[in-house]
Amino acid sequence: MGIAGIMLADRMAETRLTLADGDTTMLTNVLELITQFATIGGGIWLVWGVVVLAGGLKDQNGPGIQSGIWQIVGGGLIIVAAQLFRSISLS
Repeated sequence: MGIAGIMLADRMAETRLTLADGDTTMLTNVLELITQFATIGGGIWLVWGVVVLAGGLKDQNGPGIQSGIWQIVGGGLIIVAAQLFRSISLS
């Protein structure tokens, strides 16, 4: 077993102890993971919107500019929704 396997086994044992103590639950861990993925995805979508907006501005392309702006707004909304979900579900 390599170093990664040992670290994974150690983390799994730590998780079992935490679950047995009642500090956290599996549901909390899953919800936290989902919100992290949604936040990262929204950030990537927002950054890609900036790239599209820059391309539209460079080419003076109205529909490209509009598309970039809406992608930025969409990425921001995804991030806000993920954090709102996190605060509601984990409190």
